[in-house]
Amino acid sequence: MGTTRAAVNVHLSNLGKKGVILGRGYVLGEGPSVVVVGGANMDVKARSALPATAGTSNPGTTTFAPGGVGRNVAENLARLGTRTHLVAAVGADPLGDQVLAATSDAGVRVEHVRRSPHATGTYTAVLDADGELVVAVSDMRASDALAPADVDAARDLVAAASLVVLDGNLPTETLAFALDLAAASDVRVVLEPVSVAKAERLAPLLDGTRPVFAITPNRDELAVLGGDVGALHERGITWVWVRLGADGSLLSGPTGRHELPAARADEVVDVTGAGDSSLAAFCHALLSGDDEVAAAAYGHAAAALTIASTRTVRRDLTDRLVRRHA
Repeated sequence: MGTTRAAVNVHLSNLGKKGVILGRGYVLGEGPSVVVVGGANMDVKARSALPATAGTSNPGTTTFAPGGVGRNVAENLARLGTRTHLVAAVGADPLGDQVLAATSDAGVRVEHVRRSPHATGTYTAVLDADGELVVAVSDMRASDALAPADVDAARDLVAAASLVVLDGNLPTETLAFALDLAAASDVRVVLEPVSVAKAERLAPLLDGTRPVFAITPNRDELAVLGGDVGALHERGITWVWVRLGADGSLLSGPTGRHELPAARADEVVDVTGAGDSSLAAFCHALLSGDDEVAAAAYGHAAAALTIASTRTVRRDLTDRLVRRHA
């Protein structure tokens, strides 16, 4: 191989730290794994006690919790039982310490979360008394600075992964690099567009030269990504899962178009995080052997459980809980 024994030992040690191999027996990590590349931040949620009135102060409550689309997907996956690695960036500050500790405690491997010179990102959401989003403000400079080199540092994990999940919040060049890296190792990619503005930025990457296993837009994001599911299939995307809110979803792929009803929630407490949990559950179910339609239904069940909770990621989320609700 043209290398020294010492260099091989260093490489093996690094693979052990990353979880690719286990212990001195150099046994490969068992079971499927997911690498999530995306945002990590602190969520600040302010909920009005009464129907919100614009232009004035509203009494209510405020909570703080780790968030970010990529980080939320990673935590949901770990809680469901999938081995998950997160590639992200947080600040070298107390908020970053809290985000890292909480994410690691949930079971996510965080060795590739970079400490950025920028402050840890924050997402501040104002919710009405019924839990619906009124307005949100995000400061994501740390995630915006996540570079291709940060993804390249995790190339061994990507090569060994069963799935890679990409958060559309990231810079275009970073997403392009991650797509190319996954394609080089023939690893399936699931892409979450996040918003209309981010979907517009993503659209040029979906030119048919980069295979994408699945993409998960809502109606408005679909409109700027290509207008309809057929156009996305023509660009090399195997599965298009269109989120329709209370109307459920449309899943389109090799087996045709499937309309799935939304799962019933016991009550709507807080809609924040529903999309992240459904995406994570979809990936977990696929890796558990479910077909794509069953995986999407499983995703709906996870979303229903999430919106019935005050937390963006339910701490009691398990595979058994979701399957009971599906």
